[in-house]
Amino acid sequence: MITKRHVRFLVGAALAVVAAVGVARAGLYYRQYYSSWNYYPQYNYYYSNYYYQPTSDYQGYNYHYCIYYPSYPNYVYYYNPYRHTYWGRLDLKGKPGHQYSLLADKDRKEKLKDIPETAFPTPGKMPPIPESKDGAAMEPVKDLPKITSDSGPGKDLPGPEK
Repeated sequence: MITKRHVRFLVGAALAVVAAVGVARAGLYYRQYYSSWNYYPQYNYYYSNYYYQPTSDYQGYNYHYCIYYPSYPNYVYYYNPYRHTYWGRLDLKGKPGHQYSLLADKDRKEKLKDIPETAFPTPGKMPPIPESKDGAAMEPVKDLPKITSDSGPGKDLPGPEK
């Protein structure tokens, strides 16, 4: 015998399924996303984690770092913590859709100061999600850290890693 309690349960279960499908269709499932910004006072920079899934059915997330130096306000640099190298940068003043400079393998270094400015190519489209095979493009970081006297250094810093 079906009771009102059973009906409520079935309706609730159906609504949960519909909500889950709606969330997926609305793009609320994130294959990639950025964490909030944190300040690293020893090196006078801010960092955010870029979390990504190499494939849409990948369990969990891998991550890289996005690093913002207030002394270089036009760029966000991308750093691979697995290989210990900078691998590109986002030009915050660039033309939308053509803002990313992907470093050649030979130019990827552990320290930003070891990468000459000439190594960064003309900005282009965002590269594929790291380790992906389907060519899905990375989303660019959309916000920058809120720099206040309490959270970080200010605008008159020396260059990175000096």
